Amino acid sequence: MKMKKLSLVILTACSMFAFGQNISDYKYISLPAKFETFKEDFGLGEMLTKTLKGKNYTVIPADKLQWPTEAQNNPCNVLLADIVNDSGFLRNKVQVQFKDCQNKVVKSIKGASSIKEFKEGFQDALKQTYSSISPANPVNQANTNSISNTSTNINTDTAVSATKEIDITNRNSGDNNAIKFSNGKQELIRIQVDNKQFILVGQNSSSPFATFRTTTKEDVFRVKLQNGESTLGYYENGNIVIEMPLSNGDYAKEVFSKR
Repeated sequence: MKMKKLSLVILTACSMFAFGQNISDYKYISLPAKFETFKEDFGLGEMLTKTLKGKNYTVIPADKLQWPTEAQNNPCNVLLADIVNDSGFLRNKVQVQFKDCQNKVVKSIKGASSIKEFKEGFQDALKQTYSSISPANPVNQANTNSISNTSTNINTDTAVSATKEIDITNRNSGDNNAIKFSNGKQELIRIQVDNKQFILVGQNSSSPFATFRTTTKEDVFRVKLQNGESTLGYYENGNIVIEMPLSNGDYAKEVFSKR
């Protein structure tokens, strides 16, 4: 039973990176005719459109009948963008959300302004999000209809190879595939999935706390958190460090030490 649970964890980790995308992976971004959480547009739609075009995205309307043929043939090549009013009592705040064809959030970027006037404040808050939007570098996205039709035909040998030699029934501190780390509040186990990725997972969890994938820089990783957010992680003095996203758009350093 334990082995079966870990197999599920590993496959979950693999699928998170297989289907987890960045904004820059897309060519088309669709904007709604109206941002539902705002009473009026405040010029935000025009500002975001101009910025996205400046970063080489093709901005298209919400009406799919007006989409280019390429986008109509595969809607999964299109990101759906929205600007959400996230204002507090004293500050004008926005969230720019990008969702894929399965309505899953690919990225959510927050911006805030101390300008009290609505139009100027919201526009200033929106500008704060621009630096987090990478220029387009599109790759063709798999059509989810094709995925759903073929997913049941996955060869069981693939699943076996993804989990080979990982046996949690004999897990101990001397096993290179399963090493314990702790941040003082929770204890997680580091498991090497393959030579390009590893996961941190709780002892009784069926999904990874965090999934790490190598980058071009040694000991620096792209990290997908359990809640779907993406961030960076790295090794520091033998510890695993994750830059945890905060609600205000900043990051906190979370250190996991080897047990």
